[in-house]
Amino acid sequence: MTWHVAEEDLRAYARGELAPPLLWSADTHVGSCTDCRAVLASVSDPVALDAGWERLDAELDAPRPGLGERLLTRVGVAEPTARLLTATPVLRRSWLASVAFVLAATVLVVHAVDAPALFLALAPLLPLAAVALSYGPVLDPTYEIAAVAPTHGFRLLMIRTVAALTASLGLNCLAALALPGYGLLAFGWLLPALALTAAGLALSVRLGPLLGPGLVGGAWTALMAVAAMHPAHTPAAFTTAGQSVAAALAALATVLLHQVRDRFDAKPY
Repeated sequence: MTWHVAEEDLRAYARGELAPPLLWSADTHVGSCTDCRAVLASVSDPVALDAGWERLDAELDAPRPGLGERLLTRVGVAEPTARLLTATPVLRRSWLASVAFVLAATVLVVHAVDAPALFLALAPLLPLAAVALSYGPVLDPTYEIAAVAPTHGFRLLMIRTVAALTASLGLNCLAALALPGYGLLAFGWLLPALALTAAGLALSVRLGPLLGPGLVGGAWTALMAVAAMHPAHTPAAFTTAGQSVAAALAALATVLLHQVRDRFDAKPY
């Protein structure tokens, strides 16, 4: 090799002051010339060099936001909130695929046997299960991270609940649209789903994030089992009176949940 970068140019290169086209030549040459790299190391400021390596290490170790997190931040959601939302367990593809499969199979069965009560009985349980699986140390693999997040326990619960409800209710609505022959009856699950979810959350304060929603889901399943004994009639929960009761229960449970919101900070879920 007959040409080397002058020492003064290497000093300017180390300070970031070397201008093109010498900068481009130095970049190319230093990468293949051990002599010039040795000179560059001797004229570089070791403090600045160490700081540069630290910045590089920090950049390489920084977590890369996923597609969902980037979309949320672009629409105005704060970065910490977006990260908590996308870390919600029920937003994982495995959970969403399982729910979509269950709903699709249920819709096919409803079309085959003309039994909309089957879909109406199942649909309210899915949002309840999604919310129950979205927080707590037993089922949430990111619980330790969420627990030390700089946010109140109730706010974290609501963030996770909104994410879980949005996903599960969205899938339920798509399934209901696949049952156009039943009209508005196909959406009769919505108010019971909200009532079950709110009641499950309110009970979880005293009974825990699994037992509370589990008891609510069991009560709903028992009610649907009793209704199945009278297949000639529309289940009471999906009549006008039943929908009114569901709306009232949802409102009452929401009020109770708001009153005990501080307990989510006091109890280690």
